[in-house]
Amino acid sequence: MKRISLETLMKRHPNDEYEQQYAYIMRLLAEGTLKPVKSAGTNGRKPALCLSYWVKEEADESLKELEEELKFRLVPLIATDYYLSHLKEYQKDREWVLRLNQYLASNREQLQQQESLNERSFEIWNREKFLTREQGAKILRRCGLMQDFLNTYETAEPIAYYCHSRQVPQNMLVLENKDTFFSMRKFLLQGNGRIFGEQIGTLIYGGGKRVIKSFEDFESSVEPYMAAEENKIYYFGDLDYEGIGIYESLIRQCQGKRKPVPFQAAYERMLEKAAQVKELPKTKEQQNRNLTGGFYTYFAKETVEQMQEILEKDQYIPQEILNLWDF
Repeated sequence: MKRISLETLMKRHPNDEYEQQYAYIMRLLAEGTLKPVKSAGTNGRKPALCLSYWVKEEADESLKELEEELKFRLVPLIATDYYLSHLKEYQKDREWVLRLNQYLASNREQLQQQESLNERSFEIWNREKFLTREQGAKILRRCGLMQDFLNTYETAEPIAYYCHSRQVPQNMLVLENKDTFFSMRKFLLQGNGRIFGEQIGTLIYGGGKRVIKSFEDFESSVEPYMAAEENKIYYFGDLDYEGIGIYESLIRQCQGKRKPVPFQAAYERMLEKAAQVKELPKTKEQQNRNLTGGFYTYFAKETVEQMQEILEKDQYIPQEILNLWDF
């Protein structure tokens, strides 16, 4: 409804006497087309009329057509309750709803085959990011459909790794940074099988926080030998809040699955070398310092105290403190 003044209403019949104007407005009130705005007061004449009214807008003919479309032209799988109550929203979303409708009417059998989220998105709307970055999720919700209905899966970040051995069981080592990954790979290629005394079969490049996403679907993203339950996974990153935080996030990501453990010998060697460094680099201010403490449970009390002392000084030890001579 919109607001309209008494003066504007009377201008519709400018040549009528006041009694005729009054009768006209009373008729509109009786029909429900008008509703008085009581706080506006009256015009002071007899019989009195309110100075302002709420007027019911006449239904747009195009909206009536949209209502017909919703009621009779969409497949039963699409719920129309929301859009029937919000026709102007349907007007905005109509293109995307009709594409979904066409897909369900003509290609519904393709839902039997699971596809990636982006593949399905393009298949239905010709936009690969429509479900993840655009209004796809909203359109589905308004149509009364859950994303599961589309039978999709999310793809994890690809895992970059160097396979030195495919034997099972084996030790695999996840590395936060690229330099350490390449150095340890070079070390193994030189004919060495052990790093800090541990036989290492596979090096995995974590790429900082990207490793958390990569481990969402680890078993499906790697070769069968890497997914074997008998294997042990080590983790080694920078000794700072962010590096420890990545490890703790990775542990949460792996709930119910095999959990990586800190590569103790490498961290202990970092501390040894750091003790000989005159000044360690300063920690970046934006790092999240809320740690659970799960990382520290793998180390001796004295080692934990050394680590915490460095962090409390707003300093850190980068992985790059180690090189080929240390492994």
